[in-house]
Amino acid sequence: MDDSIKKTNGAPYGILSILMIGAFITFLNNTLLNIALPSIMKDLSVEPSTVQWLTTGFMLVNGILIPTTAFLIQKYSVRHLFLAAISLFTLGTIIAGFAHVFPLLLAGRMVQASGSAIMMPLLMNVMLVSFPIEKRGTAMGFFGLIMMSAPAIGPTLSGWIIEHYDWRMLFHFITPIAVIVLLIGFFLLKDKKEKVDLHLDFFSLLLSSVGFGGLLYGFSSAGSKGWDSPQVYATIIVGVISLVWFIVRQSKLERPMLNFGVFKYPMFALSSSISMVLNMAMFSGMLLLPIYVQTIRGISPLDAGLMMLPGAIVLSLMSPITGKLFDKVGGRILAVIGLAITVVTTYYFSKLSLDTTYNHLVILNAVRMLGISMVMMPVSTNGLNQLPARFYPHGTAMNNTLNQVAGAIGTALLVTLMSNRTETHAAELADAAMKHAAGQPSAAAVAEMKQQIAMKAMLEGINDAFLAATFIAAVAFVLAFFIKRAKQAEEPLEGKPTDKEMTAKLVEN
Repeated sequence: MDDSIKKTNGAPYGILSILMIGAFITFLNNTLLNIALPSIMKDLSVEPSTVQWLTTGFMLVNGILIPTTAFLIQKYSVRHLFLAAISLFTLGTIIAGFAHVFPLLLAGRMVQASGSAIMMPLLMNVMLVSFPIEKRGTAMGFFGLIMMSAPAIGPTLSGWIIEHYDWRMLFHFITPIAVIVLLIGFFLLKDKKEKVDLHLDFFSLLLSSVGFGGLLYGFSSAGSKGWDSPQVYATIIVGVISLVWFIVRQSKLERPMLNFGVFKYPMFALSSSISMVLNMAMFSGMLLLPIYVQTIRGISPLDAGLMMLPGAIVLSLMSPITGKLFDKVGGRILAVIGLAITVVTTYYFSKLSLDTTYNHLVILNAVRMLGISMVMMPVSTNGLNQLPARFYPHGTAMNNTLNQVAGAIGTALLVTLMSNRTETHAAELADAAMKHAAGQPSAAAVAEMKQQIAMKAMLEGINDAFLAATFIAAVAFVLAFFIKRAKQAEEPLEGKPTDKEMTAKLVEN
């Protein structure tokens, strides 16, 4: 994979450092935008169901491109993939920074996504082939510390920038950093890769794009168009058919683009299921909380960012701790405890009111992040640990793809539920107000009443969405009891190298 690895017995810390810096700014960009959504809604005159496309559109591109990363990692060098990824991300950041209309902003985000789709699977694959299985939990934990520091910095930094500048400054701030990382990678990454006789099956790429893209687009459109829209259910149906066709085709190819054989390893299949379900639930806090604190409570963007800071700090600091604990006790006990905390705290978020205290929100979010920190990395690492080395690119690509799909579906479901329930509650509250109104209220009283009804209805809609997220998280909690400590499977096949030989080959190339 890299000449520097070949010459040393240790892990390629130089390459890992450059890759982590690149991945860090893509993570930071995502968390920067969450606090900005209400400001973007106001400035560009878009609704919550529309602005969510800045998140789900990002996931849509990721969902389409990530399945190709298993092929790309095997075909091209780390240097070429990194430079391509960070160049696309930089271009998208520049476009978004100068966007004056929502479609242009969305286009910039989707170009950004095309870069980040390559970055994370590439980094994860280098991590997997660089550390032995008995040290992988600790390594992944420290990787998580660096990656999760982005959520710690992002919301507060975003709040401060929006408080003092236009939301476009969020992208202008990232642009010079991305350019510097691009230059560092260009001059310092010198790995070489022997020419690999590997060709992309373009029909598989078409099926994958239509399949994952159709599912993501269909679920994401449901928030604005409704589930009864032909555009919604038709794209979902086409997506499902294409995805089934894609899976069948991959099973028949000698060198599949994305190897679904990873699911014959039970711990990987289980870890993927838990991660998908948790991702669906997790996005409730990421999307709904900023809307609640800024739109309903009128809390400033800076204070909203500061509210998220303790939780993000807990998430980042716990990552190396849970990594070490994973190496000692395995993933099940961590996942069970973490998911129990996640379920309880998500339920309490479904009890928000118009006068919920700021400190209550800070503590509840911090405890929720504590629970999530005990689940994500240990569960994912345990599943990947069971795979033979030749399946690492496919395992990381599969995990990232499914997490993007689950996140987009979860976002669409929760935002749609919030919007629909808000309309229902608004109608109920309006009827109740008219029944109790004495005489003919003045125009000013009617206007004030409508504003109060809108706020109360949105609050109830958010609470209903959090309650749904509670039940989703509970599914992951039940699945966690079936986790067992994974051992790497050996599957030497006739005429093919063993996993140990394949690992050595991956490191050498």
